[in-house]
Amino acid sequence: MPRSTEYIRAVAGDLPGSRARAYDRWRLLGERRYELLDLSEVQGYGRDSFGDPDFVSIYGLRPADWYARGVRLLGRTAVECTRDRFADLIGRDVAAVARSAPAVSGSIVVDPFAGSGNTLYWIARHVRPDRSVGFEVDDVVFELTRRNLSIVSLGIDVVHQGYEPGLTGVKIPEEELVILFVSPPWGNALDERSGLDFGLTTPPVVEIVDLASAVFHRHKLLFAIQAYEIVTPASLAALTARFQWSALNVYDINEQAKNPGLLLGTVGWVM
Repeated sequence: MPRSTEYIRAVAGDLPGSRARAYDRWRLLGERRYELLDLSEVQGYGRDSFGDPDFVSIYGLRPADWYARGVRLLGRTAVECTRDRFADLIGRDVAAVARSAPAVSGSIVVDPFAGSGNTLYWIARHVRPDRSVGFEVDDVVFELTRRNLSIVSLGIDVVHQGYEPGLTGVKIPEEELVILFVSPPWGNALDERSGLDFGLTTPPVVEIVDLASAVFHRHKLLFAIQAYEIVTPASLAALTARFQWSALNVYDINEQAKNPGLLLGTVGWVM
């Protein structure tokens, strides 16, 4: 078992000798994976795992507020979604770089792995693109996210496709900046000691970068790749070699777990 898994399980109180917690992430990712959670369960997960009942704040709303409006999350999306505090920071940093892109008449934000759509929301909120589109292959997640976004009226298009047909099929004017938020499932790519290996995500991040760079070879591209405060040097080098400019930002926002980060990279232009 990777050390990162042991670490997260310890945080969730799910190792032998630790206090059992009612709403640990393993139950939500296992038997509750495709079940809708009620408000007490969402707040319980935040409280038990992170000491904050409002941890799963999304779309700019605390759990009690988004739940009251009819938004619902599955066990898996409650655990996997990018919460507001992190997504807001991503959006701000993406917007700061996007403003420097030369000779563009507009922009589009694309998320090949949309999930809850919350990161798309925050990037769009700060960038103000002409269009925001996410692709989601999971049937259940897609239907729920589409419903949730219609409730909160965020103006985001969620398309029921995988990332490959999604990226190859989307039509974007050549004069627009293409902003891609890339966060595929990490699986066993994260180890507490050695960090995140971009080459072990599912699919590897470099494959998504190469595909997007080939499909949008006439465009200026800005990649925003979800990262971790420790990244394996070889996988980081493999990615940054594909960019004309890059920067790795780390956000000091977690008390009980290691801090998340964001790798920014440009193709076709330089900051």
